[in-house]
Amino acid sequence: MAPRTAEIAGAGLAGLTLATRLAQLGWHVRLHERNDELRMYGAGIWLWESGLQTLETLGAFDQATKRARTIREWRIADHGGKPLMSRYTGPGDRMLLPPRADLYAALIARAEYYGVDIVTSSLVTGMSADGRIEYANGKTSRADLVVAADGAYSRLRESIFCTAWMDFGSQAGIRMLIDRSDDQPDDTIIEYWHGARRLLFNPCTDEQDYIFLSAPVGDDRAGRLPVDRDLWAADFPAVADLVHRFAEDGRWDRLVNVRCRRWSAGHAAVLGDAAHAMPPNLGQAANTAFINAMALAALAEQNKDITTVLPEWERRQKAITDHVQRWSYYYGFVLGHCPSPLLGTRARTLGRLSQTQWFDRNLNRGARHQPMGSLAVH
Repeated sequence: MAPRTAEIAGAGLAGLTLATRLAQLGWHVRLHERNDELRMYGAGIWLWESGLQTLETLGAFDQATKRARTIREWRIADHGGKPLMSRYTGPGDRMLLPPRADLYAALIARAEYYGVDIVTSSLVTGMSADGRIEYANGKTSRADLVVAADGAYSRLRESIFCTAWMDFGSQAGIRMLIDRSDDQPDDTIIEYWHGARRLLFNPCTDEQDYIFLSAPVGDDRAGRLPVDRDLWAADFPAVADLVHRFAEDGRWDRLVNVRCRRWSAGHAAVLGDAAHAMPPNLGQAANTAFINAMALAALAEQNKDITTVLPEWERRQKAITDHVQRWSYYYGFVLGHCPSPLLGTRARTLGRLSQTQWFDRNLNRGARHQPMGSLAVH
């Protein structure tokens, strides 16, 4: 019997994960990238238990995490360094923090190992429920499964009328890798809050640390590149020395939310940020894409009828995805919309809530999720 076929548009983390897992299960997969080479932007990336189990199943874990720091604690603190909340990790609830480029290279290597046909300079302009994709040059292809994994600003999502809404949000972020200093912790993420501004320190490798800054979109001085070191040092005096080591080549991003009225139609689906882009407040966007890719492949392995698989996939995965996206959104809302007179109340409330089982269960629901078909479930 001929192998089933998949055409996937978008060779980012979501597209590579699905392509690799399908090929691992015997599919013939073609992965399209519109650029002339595979590129990964960003700095570091949070990999929770759900993402790590995905990488282990794909055989990408060792390469992706070879330089990664193992994180023991995620701490939120005020601008002076006073702790407001701590979230600890442990066996079965891991968190590692590699450079994003290491993760990307590992996924590319596994895709190539399993024979995924990666085609660069291939612009997919449309897809349809009957399993057809269209190219910019006018040609078409058909497959058992076609997937749009082309990011939050997906060109393909509306080919099957998926979008419910796209919210550009009120926050923007700056990401960078900086040279490591021995006076910084090597196993603790520290997220400093000052009003609506945030400075996030992430241990990444032996040589570099990952910095994420966020502020309201209208905060022109905070969003300036190169970074205004005097501003951030004054706002966060506890880490003023760290601020003055910031790199000049940071990346600025608008933090967006995407909600879809559905993820699929017939033989076509949307995946990753194209389906559920979210602010990086919980470090869960990529991990959520991973578990959804794994679930799609697992269900397709159980049932050969893709038109039956895709609605079942959405039914099973939508709840966990909506939950993670909702909590990420709420987090940003509380951070960015708290009036100045209530900042003390915000800090005290966070401290109390973080001690409850309800908060722990909801905050970490996505991070602790076991992907369908992962080695840990077998």
